[in-house]
Amino acid sequence: MFGYLKRISTERSSWLLLFVSAICLELTALYFQYGLKLNPCVMCVYERVALFGVAFAGIIGFIAPQFFIFRLLALAVGLWGAIKGLLFSIKHVGYQLHPNPWDQCPMFVQFPETLPLDKWFPALFHPTGLCSEINWTFMSSTMPQWLVFIFGFYTVVLGLILLSQLKKSAVKNRDIFR
Repeated sequence: MFGYLKRISTERSSWLLLFVSAICLELTALYFQYGLKLNPCVMCVYERVALFGVAFAGIIGFIAPQFFIFRLLALAVGLWGAIKGLLFSIKHVGYQLHPNPWDQCPMFVQFPETLPLDKWFPALFHPTGLCSEINWTFMSSTMPQWLVFIFGFYTVVLGLILLSQLKKSAVKNRDIFR
């Protein structure tokens, strides 16, 4: 299995698939926001940033997947985005399922002063909703619950691909027993 994962990690189509899947999820989020009029909360914005990290990893890996350093950098960025997204979405599920007056999400996003995404791209990163509201469900799961599954899947797959990088390439030896 690790040999297969290492082999597909050296192909551009794998990284393109990662990028396209993350962008499709971002476009879905924008459809929910602008098409269905569901206001994003602070945790939704953080989850979007994490998903952009996964998409950016797809771009890095697509540039030169045959080079180990590009694969390693792409895997580091992708795992960072997937793990952060998983942690944010788990916390978001907690806000929705166990709302407490003493444990609520902040009213405003807290980006670094050098990277104020909510000021630069307010259409994507300006929160207007509440984290504890449940406005949408599919198959009796809320949006953050689906994101736990999605980010968990990204984390497992990218983690396995990272482990596969430790596998040595198979040496093409000729039949020495002939």
